[in-house]
Amino acid sequence: MALLKTLTFTPAPSSIYSNPKLLRRQKLIQRLEEQLKLAKDPNYSPTIKRWKKAPDGSKALVEVHRRMKRWWRMDANGNVVLMVRCGFRNLEFEKGKPGIAVGPLDRLGGVLETLIAAAAKAGELDALLEAATGIGRDPTVKKPTSKAA
Repeated sequence: MALLKTLTFTPAPSSIYSNPKLLRRQKLIQRLEEQLKLAKDPNYSPTIKRWKKAPDGSKALVEVHRRMKRWWRMDANGNVVLMVRCGFRNLEFEKGKPGIAVGPLDRLGGVLETLIAAAAKAGELDALLEAATGIGRDPTVKKPTSKAA
């Protein structure tokens, strides 16, 4: 027991997998980094591993390219507008304004890096992620419904 008294004991830190807010943040950061790679190299395509069945019936683990959609579009003036996606929805930074005006295409990388820093270090996008996904809300609080009188 004398050896155990030389150690300092502390509670175990909680896992990132038990905190849905951190999981959403990590997933968004990963997707933003992929968009940054796509902005720098238009031919970028991430690979994932899949089990494929061969004609003889055996299975083999192969790498396949995952389809990636760009999160930005060009407007009528030739400027880039970036929409940050969370699942099947765009994040709304302001009411009715899901787009970020980037300007010329060469500024897109800087805007994506700013978003990664805002999401990773400051956690500024957590409220937007919560609003878009609905995860993290109090389930006992009901949304107000509008009924026609």
